[in-house]
Amino acid sequence: MAERFQAPRGTHDILPADQPVWFDTIVATIEELVRLYGYRRIQTPTFEDTDLFQRTSGSGSDVVQKEMYTFTDRSDRSLTLRPEGTAPVCRAYVEHGMHREPQPVKLYTFAPMFRYAAPQKGRYREHWQLSLEAIGSADPAIDAEVIQLYRRLLDELGITDFRLELNSIGDSACRPAYIERLNAWLDANVDRLDAEAREKRSTNPLRVFDVKTPFVREALKDAPKIGDSLCDECREHFAGVCTYLDAYGVEYEVEPTLVRGLDYYTRTTWEFVGLEGGAQSTLSGGGRYDRLVDQIGGPPTPGIGFGAGLERLQEAYREAREPAASFDPGRRAAQVFFVVEDAASRARVLAQMMALRDRGVVCDADYAGRSLKGQMTQAGRSGAPVLVIAGHDAVRIRRPGRDDEPVELERVAELLGDTLSS
Repeated sequence: MAERFQAPRGTHDILPADQPVWFDTIVATIEELVRLYGYRRIQTPTFEDTDLFQRTSGSGSDVVQKEMYTFTDRSDRSLTLRPEGTAPVCRAYVEHGMHREPQPVKLYTFAPMFRYAAPQKGRYREHWQLSLEAIGSADPAIDAEVIQLYRRLLDELGITDFRLELNSIGDSACRPAYIERLNAWLDANVDRLDAEAREKRSTNPLRVFDVKTPFVREALKDAPKIGDSLCDECREHFAGVCTYLDAYGVEYEVEPTLVRGLDYYTRTTWEFVGLEGGAQSTLSGGGRYDRLVDQIGGPPTPGIGFGAGLERLQEAYREAREPAASFDPGRRAAQVFFVVEDAASRARVLAQMMALRDRGVVCDADYAGRSLKGQMTQAGRSGAPVLVIAGHDAVRIRRPGRDDEPVELERVAELLGDTLSS
């Protein structure tokens, strides 16, 4: 009798019975949502040059040291199956000159990722992931938008058992001084660390915060917190992220030990985790990576994004036992563009933009710090037929062939939502 084969350990089949939840509900919901926020789809190769991941993830990271599927091809080149989505998307951004497009460039992809690790609940050696990236803006408002987008996805799928953990890990201006303080503490408390923590410290001291051993995590509560060492610029940036999240009504917990595991992260980091906690409950995680693009040969370019495993999302959806919202897939690219002249009211203006999106209206705004003239140019490029112009003294709606209509800011979503969402 012939040998009976099974799927390799750490892989899984998406059976016909799984397709309605997987594609018709979860993927369809994601695609409609990213369309509302102005993200475009990109696909990168399944394998890349190994050095792309070694240079960006860090040679001492768990991904590089323990988890990559690396092989030598027939021309003796070292290639690696994609373990994460950000570095390949940034490579494509540089290779195809997307820095010459209007910034930020908003991209997303669905793709299988490959990591050789012990299979976990909802995490496989080959697993599918949504990777969403906004490249070309250092604006804290784009951080908040990316986070709010995933928060809204959970809402649309009826997933409620989670919390959002948020932190800032600083940048090259303030992190070295913190690393010095952390190393001094680790030297004085080496007996409170396990072998894994000592190993991670040898490659990057920040990685000790990735250790999940309970007694180590308890000890690290006494370690210096990076939030206490942020420079003024990083502190201001993080305060801006929190301000916008507050304006969007997104609840979060500042978690001072949250650092993420890859070297390219700077400033904002976050995770959506299930209420049960633990490494196997993470639904998605992401952060800012302001030095990644220039590490791979591009111009200095800020960026931010996240990865979200679809298997974990599917499991959380099924546990929630609530139907996903239905969407009309025939929406246009951009219906309303928000132009903001008065920086002081920006959070309130963008909150109205989110309220319009809640009504199914496709909206966008500037995240590159442009002048009023530059924002108007960007509005024209967006193709949006309706502009909301928030000036110093008044807000007005501009539509083709009509005089500007002055309105109260808090009524923008109500006035436009009734006419554009139908």
